[in-house]
Parts: sequence; C-alpha cells; structure tokens
Amino acid sequence: MTCGSCAARVERTLARQEGVERAAVNLATERAVVSFDPDRLGLHDLVAAVGKIGYGLAPATPAAATAAAAQGAVDVEAEFQAMWWRRVLVAWPLGLAVLVLSTVWMDHPWARWAAFALATPVQFWAGWPFLHQAAVRARVGAANMDTLIAIGTLAAFFFSARQVVFGHRHAEHYFDSAALIIAFLLLGRYFEARAKGRASRAIRALLELGVKEATLIVDGEERTVPIETVMVGDLLRVRPGEKIPVDGVVVDGASAVDESMLTGESVPVDKATGDAVAGATLNAHGVLTVRATAVGADTALAQIVRLVEQAQGAKAPVQHLADRIAGVFVPVVLAVAALTLAGWWVAGEPGHGLVAAVAVLIIACPCALGLATPTAIMVGTGRGAAMGILIKGGEVLERSKRIDTVVFDKTGTLTMGRMAVTDVVPAPGVDAAELLRRAAAVELGSEHPVGRAVIERARADGVAVTAATGFVAVAGHGVTGTVDGTTVIVGRRALLTDAWMVIPDRVAVTAENLEAGGKTAVLAGWDGEARGVVAVADTVKPNATAVVADLTAMGIGCVMITGDNRPTAEAIAAQVGIDRVLAEVLPSDKVAEVRRLQAEGRVVAMVGDGVNDAPALVQADLGIAIGSGTDVAIESSDITLLSADLDGVPTAIRLSRRTFRTILQNLAWAFGYNIAAIPLAMAGALNPAIAGAAMAFSSVSVVTNSLRLASFRRDA
Repeated sequence: MTCGSCAARVERTLARQEGVERAAVNLATERAVVSFDPDRLGLHDLVAAVGKIGYGLAPATPAAATAAAAQGAVDVEAEFQAMWWRRVLVAWPLGLAVLVLSTVWMDHPWARWAAFALATPVQFWAGWPFLHQAAVRARVGAANMDTLIAIGTLAAFFFSARQVVFGHRHAEHYFDSAALIIAFLLLGRYFEARAKGRASRAIRALLELGVKEATLIVDGEERTVPIETVMVGDLLRVRPGEKIPVDGVVVDGASAVDESMLTGESVPVDKATGDAVAGATLNAHGVLTVRATAVGADTALAQIVRLVEQAQGAKAPVQHLADRIAGVFVPVVLAVAALTLAGWWVAGEPGHGLVAAVAVLIIACPCALGLATPTAIMVGTGRGAAMGILIKGGEVLERSKRIDTVVFDKTGTLTMGRMAVTDVVPAPGVDAAELLRRAAAVELGSEHPVGRAVIERARADGVAVTAATGFVAVAGHGVTGTVDGTTVIVGRRALLTDAWMVIPDRVAVTAENLEAGGKTAVLAGWDGEARGVVAVADTVKPNATAVVADLTAMGIGCVMITGDNRPTAEAIAAQVGIDRVLAEVLPSDKVAEVRRLQAEGRVVAMVGDGVNDAPALVQADLGIAIGSGTDVAIESSDITLLSADLDGVPTAIRLSRRTFRTILQNLAWAFGYNIAAIPLAMAGALNPAIAGAAMAFSSVSVVTNSLRLASFRRDA
C-alpha cells in the first residue's frame, strides 16, 4: 500500500466479505485487523479477495520477544530503504543532466536526443516501482497514488518523445519535468521509509530487550540453553548483571532488580524468596534462582509487545473522515486532471494543459493524508511504552483530550496499600526507642498488618528486638507477651482496661487525636500503666500531593473514592489536596458513583488498581489502571501504568493529548496542502517538478512531525 486510498480500498474490500464483522487497515504499519466468523469464510477467502484488487495479504506472525525477531525486522527495513536509495542515486544525476540540457541546449537536435536517452532509464528503471504498482491496479480496475504518478510522468515523457522522434524543433519538451518528478518522489520515498523505520522503533526496542539464552539448572548442574527451550517450572540461575530470561518466582537468593524496561522507574526493586520477577529485567547484584512461571508469548514483555502492536494498529475516530476522503480522492483527482487538460485544450494551449494536468496528478497524491494519523499513533504509543505507559490506541487518545475530572481509588493508588507506623508517642518519662522495642517484641509473634508495621519500623530505626515469651493474640483487640520478665500488652484501649491498666489522660487524648486524623492508634503498656501510643496508617504515596497539584494546574478536578470510613478518607484527601471525597463506597457501588459524576456533565477518568476497580474503569470515559509489572489489569483499562508511581497519570494524559494534537496538525497539513495546491496546479501556476518535490515533502513532513513525539518527556 502506498497511500490512503490503498488502505481505504483494502479495508472496504475486507469489510464487504460475507462473515466479516469488522476490518481496519493501517497504512503506516501495513497491517489489517479483521474480525470474522470462521464458519462462514476462511483466511484463504480474505487472501483471495484482497488479491483480486491487486494487493497481497498474509497472516501476521505475532511478535516474539526475542532479539532474533527484532534483527529480522531491522534487516527487512534496511533492504527496503536501500532499494529506494539505489534508485535515488540513479535518478538524480540523470534528472539534473536532463534539466541542464533542457535549459541550455534544447534547440539542438543532439541535446533533445540526449535528454530522451537520459530520461528513459529514470522513467522506466528508477520509476519502475510506481509504474509496476499502477499496472497492477489497472489490471483490476483500481487506481491509487502510483496511478497518478504513472499517468503524469508517462504523459510528459511520451509527449516529449513524440516531439523528438518527429523532429518538432521548437515544440516544448518535458523530459526534465518527468525525470525530476520521479527523482523527487524517490527521494521522498527514501526519507519516508527512514522516518517510518524510526516510528516503528518502539516495537523493535521492546523485542531487543529479550534474551537469547538462559542458564538452566538440571539435577543440580547448570547448562546454557536457547531461551525457546525453557518451559514453565524450569529452574534458572541468574547471575549479577544478567537479564532474567522469563517471568518467574525467586526460590533462592536475594538481589535488586532493575525493572525500568517495564515500569520506566530507574530505582532497582529488592527481590527475595517468594517475589515475582519479570523476563528481560536486569539482575543488578546477587545470584537468583528463579522458577519459570511464564515463557514465550505469555511473558509480561510479550504481552506488552502485543498491546503496543494493537495500539499502533488502532484508529482514532477522527481518522475515519480522512479514510473516507482518501477512498474517493484518486478518482476525483483523475477527473480534475482530465477537466484541466480539456479546459486548456479548448483555450488553445494543449502544451500548457498537459503541464497543468500533470501537476494536478502529482500534487494531489493523498499519501500524507494516509500517514497523518497512524504515524502519530505509532510514535506516541511507542514513546508511552518506553515510559511504562501502555495506551490502547487512537480512540483513547481522542477521549483523553476531553477529560476534566480524575477519580482516584484510595487504597493502593493514592496510598501505599500497606500499613506503616506514622507516630511513636511515649508517655512522659518513657523513652521512644524503649516503647518501640517492647511493642515490637510482642508483635513478633503476630501476623497482623499492624504488627508487621510495628516490627518494620523498629528494624528501620535500628532497634534491637528479641521475641517475647508467652505470646497470646486476642482476636480483634491486640497481643500480650512477656518482655524482660514483664507482661506487655499492645492493642486497643479496651484490652488494656480489661487488664486493669491505668491509661493516663495524656495518652488517651493522644490516641483520640491520632484516630481523628484517620490513623489506627495502638496503646502499649506494662507495669500496670499505658506507656505510650504507636499509630499506624496506610501512608500516602510520596508524590501523590504533587500529582494532584499537577492535574489541578492542567484544569482537571480530582475526586477520591474509597470504602474507608469518612474521617479516614477525609484525612487522606486533605493530605494530598483533594476536596471532594466519596467515602464508605462498596466496590460494587463505584460504578454508580462514576455514573453520577458523568450525569453532572463531567468527563471522567478513573484511576485504580485494575482488579476490584475493573467495573468502574470500564464505566469511566477513560480507565487508567495503575499497578506494577505483570499483574496490571490490561483488559479493563484504556491506559495501563506499569509502575505504581502516580506520576504516570498526568504524564499519560499529557502524552495522549500531545499525540492527538499531532494527529490534528498532520491532518490539517495534509488537507490544507491539497486544497491549496490543486487550484494552483489547474491554473498552470505550478511546475510539475516542483509539484513532485512538494508532494514528497508533504509525506516526509507529516512523518517528521509525528517523530517529535519521540522526545516527549514527563515534564513536557
């Protein structure tokens, strides 16, 4: 396919086949996505239908996350670019020589014959790709951009050849126009191929992340095997500096793993026994033994590659207008060119009419129109993938520009999703470290999240903790144990009062104030008296406040939704700067809350963990699933953030908006260029060679404009 009309014709042909539910053809990626009923037609029927209109169709092989697949793509791309470049190297010297002859010596017979001889290889060898494709279309009664080029250049060439052969000394010759049109178009195709190659780098970069070999452990011995032979359940050894071959679970060892290729986050993540790891992430230090849980097409990397491929093949609704126009553009241009020639002929200027008609044919090629949307989507979604942001396609980009409200789930989205100690407040005369030591000693026997938080805080503060003896857990109230020969009680106020412990007013007031702030207050006491309070809470993510402020600056309102009680919810909301709180909402009611916001006229983006928030993500105008690595809810969201970092929310919206703005810029250029240039060509005010240069430039400019998205940054 060479232009928008090609893609439109293939799409219409596929869509018309009995049993086809939906067909979408992408010019930039040269792929068709077809949903059809296999009971009513088969793949061979689709191949035959497309073959009848002069195009080829073959099943697309899903990209495998291997360096070999990436290298194959590079080799094909390089050969394609080299083919155009070889023709450029022939066309330009000969075309310029013809121009010099036509300008200086065209009154001499030898110069006219020399121009004829030099223009012939340009027309029929260098320009062969255009002529061949035009002939293929003509055999099936179709036309495309190559048809316009072929008719235009052949008309100029054969008109001039007739003048030379029959010896019309003073007649006009257009060998230079034909040769330079082809030279400009070939140069444009070469630059376009290079630019499109850069646009498709996202998939290639992902593919190149995969490894070729793995160290397999068999009967205690290590052996190096091709990655394709690794199976689920195999044990693999990963040394420092090596990439983890497949998705798996650490069964031995500890290390820090660089997951930036998945999440975009540069800080390595600590991994120990029982932790999940993803293929193609980098083991920074320490030796890991990993049991494979997903290989080949089931790995996180392969899923990301598939998602990016699907996104790059998707269309924005705005593109459908361009498709409809491109579908009828070529026949209309042929008619306009014929009318132009006829008009000039009637006016007694057939030579000028030929030049004008050729200029119309060349300038009107709808190539830029067909590339405007898909190249922007390719580069935008590719850049997103590199930043750990997976955008599902063109429709998502278009919706994102209208978002005026972002609804955040609280737990695991705005907050860390796990308990942490926020305050250690000892009673007068009690050392804070001693309070924490005794509380942690008793909690060592507990599996409760509050107990885990107390132990983690003690260790983080460097407090030496020895397990208490006589540990007893009182369900729903707390724990007791003996530390240094003294009974220590840690838990709710009722547990201490039941044990006849005195709770000083100062301790009681401190606990009440902490609980009013949305925290869980745990009292610790010994020797008949409460000795202090340890407060725990699901802490706010470090950058949550900055993210809310960023969205607000973008003109987007923020709402928090949670199942927590209102005091706790409002305390968290106040910390991050959110004014509107929807609290005590059951997971099943989140959809209703999103609908209520939409009924107020708001265009809503929902940000959640993508699992229990899935229905609300689907209901929202834009669903953003925030997670980490392999367990993101891709199916229910429009945008998936592979990192748990909230920075991805405003970044994803900015990237989506920037990409959609680029699409509009490309379409405006493509439409405006044709609308302005065709009347000039009809009036004879546009030299055909200049028209060829402008047409080539239009396609290159659209792709180049799209490539600017590759430099998008988080703070853009």
